[in-house]
Amino acid sequence: MNFHDYDLIIVGAGFFGATVAERAANQLGKRVLIIDRRSHIGGNAYSENDRQTGIEVHKYGAHLFHTPNRTVWDYLSRFTRFTDYRHRVFTSYRNQVFAMPINLGTICQFFGRQFSPDEARALIAAQAAELEGRVPRNLEEKAISLIGRPLYEAFIRGYTAKQWQTDPRDLPESIITRLPVRYNFDNRYFNDPYEGLPVDGYTAIFKRMLDNPLIDVQLATDYFAVRQAIPSDKTVVYTGPIDRYFDYRAGELKWRTIDFQEEVLPVGDFQGTAVMNYADEDVPYTRILEFRHFNPERDYPADRTVIVREYSRFATRADEPYYPVDTLEDRRTYLAYRKLAEEETGVIFGGRLGTYRYLDMHQAIGAALKSFETEVSPRLIGAERAA
Repeated sequence: MNFHDYDLIIVGAGFFGATVAERAANQLGKRVLIIDRRSHIGGNAYSENDRQTGIEVHKYGAHLFHTPNRTVWDYLSRFTRFTDYRHRVFTSYRNQVFAMPINLGTICQFFGRQFSPDEARALIAAQAAELEGRVPRNLEEKAISLIGRPLYEAFIRGYTAKQWQTDPRDLPESIITRLPVRYNFDNRYFNDPYEGLPVDGYTAIFKRMLDNPLIDVQLATDYFAVRQAIPSDKTVVYTGPIDRYFDYRAGELKWRTIDFQEEVLPVGDFQGTAVMNYADEDVPYTRILEFRHFNPERDYPADRTVIVREYSRFATRADEPYYPVDTLEDRRTYLAYRKLAEEETGVIFGGRLGTYRYLDMHQAIGAALKSFETEVSPRLIGAERAA
């Protein structure tokens, strides 16, 4: 691996890195090398077909593509067609199943009577008035101010306690800035105008994005093992953990991670839907995914199905980080790293890990397109002119 042969080095083969690589090669004609410590492309969006059933499994949790951004939708549509999948989520609470997010149907079912939209609004407003105008001091109080105590106790408290392994009264209110309540019977999970799943799966998208002789991919390669061999005049796009890049000199940023327990069952349909949340605190997992329901158009076996139970916990350095904990201390730590990053003249930081923020797929793509236009492209063009 001769780094001198490349115009751009990208660390990480997820959506941010793949988008920058695709643009640099196809728009600018630059030679790009992507390195990733994993054995596959696609980052956390990687999917593969289960060997026993042929069912496509998202290996790092359910990935549902949706976006309000027409530019991002049109960009990704160059590499895939989308199904007409519309995501719907249900929650199990005390052996009953309710539609999420909370909508008029949820309210009618939970309180055991029919409400008009105005009646439901008045009910929730009365229950949310518990704090009497006092500024919420923690997650629990913030949630109650938005949806009232009964709905909070049923659908938020136990799930949040499992997800964060912390009493919601000890979590900052900023974690839950809003809880959507729909006063109609719309149980579609996302509001975005563009939504669907890739017809051929997620991994096929990355293969097409990176299908250019100017792009090379080196997998199972730790950036920190080869870092010293990269010439100092090369532009690097780094999408790994920003605190790891600086050897944790300003402290360690905290993340939540997920353990996945995958199982093939001898039934054609285990739960009747793609995602079932479990709000009861005595159920150890947060949700169960059943992947056949993401692609009902496919000819999957009628006698077998794949499910995955998700267990949330704090991440160690050896884990895959998913959700930034983002306490005030974490924010101060990240600001220290961002200041250090601004002093790294040859490195551009991007992606979830490089910017310490949770990014949906469409947000990662949008951020990558912007970074390419405002940072990567000017540097590459400037280097070309200097040469």
